[in-house]
Amino acid sequence: MDRKRVAVPLVCHGHSRPVVDLFYSPVTPDGFFLISASKDSTPMLRNGETGDWIGTFEGHKGAVWSCCLDTNALRAATGSADFSAKVWDAITGDELHSFEHKHIVRACAFSEDSHLLLTGGLEKVLRIFDLNRPEAPPREVDKSPGSVRTVAWLHSDQTILSSCTDIGGVRLWDARSGQIVQTLDTKSSVTSAEVSQDGRYITTADGTSVKFWDANYFGLVKSYEMPCTIESASLEPKYGNKFIAGGEDMWVRVFDFHTGEEIACNKGHHGPVHCVRFSPGGESYASGSEDGTIRIWQTGPLTHQDNDTAPATAPGGKVKSNGGEVAHKLEALTITEDGKAKEKEETVSA
Repeated sequence: MDRKRVAVPLVCHGHSRPVVDLFYSPVTPDGFFLISASKDSTPMLRNGETGDWIGTFEGHKGAVWSCCLDTNALRAATGSADFSAKVWDAITGDELHSFEHKHIVRACAFSEDSHLLLTGGLEKVLRIFDLNRPEAPPREVDKSPGSVRTVAWLHSDQTILSSCTDIGGVRLWDARSGQIVQTLDTKSSVTSAEVSQDGRYITTADGTSVKFWDANYFGLVKSYEMPCTIESASLEPKYGNKFIAGGEDMWVRVFDFHTGEEIACNKGHHGPVHCVRFSPGGESYASGSEDGTIRIWQTGPLTHQDNDTAPATAPGGKVKSNGGEVAHKLEALTITEDGKAKEKEETVSA
């Protein structure tokens, strides 16, 4: 096999502390978007294709551990060490709701219909907030056996998925009854759990293992041992033929889903990789690291002719060239430095 060519990522600066979570929106009429959570307490929204900074959500007073966008990318949610989960207007950057907790919030997720917000953290309690009645007390599922690390919805919001920081396994709960209906057993604690875009697979990372589970029958489909301790993994959403993994060795690796063979190894981060996610179309993937940067890597053939990293637009609106051959028109709402929303229509290089 030919040795893999050197990948040239877009490098997204702006965070001053480690990036601990990433989330891509589905494709919307305005494109798709990437939100990042960092220990610097300021989640950031970016254009998912170019990595260009759109805005920063300001209001948390502690590290932000989790972030997500709703189906239409109109609202964002974040979970923080300041004992709160917040919901934001993703167009204006305004805080819409702040839900107080009794301990650190490590995970949050919008339901598929965007009406509910699921949270979990060190309280060992899963809470479901009704965003149509934000003043109402949340429904609570208080039987989590450990501190909650990850949460997700599946089966058209009928099932809740969670994993714990201190014990292995993934638990699946009936959203209505609050009862555990299935446990996916792992030796180590699950640090990343992702439901595939088509709803077929649950991808988990535990210790040095990446596993793929049938999301409907809950059987183990594939399990691959990795070269190091892995913190995050993501399955390519369009064809499902490859997956990415990142962890303590600072590299972002690409593997064949069917064989587990390593396809590519991307080097560039200067600290452990905490999170990796594929874009909704699978044409690129993002990684967030202890070094405070986000890197967006292209899945397909490279067009860059050099080995220099290509910086995206930085916070504050300083435009830098991204390099490339295909010009495309980007029409989206951006948040200006004074916090007001405006429409942006410009030609940029892909």
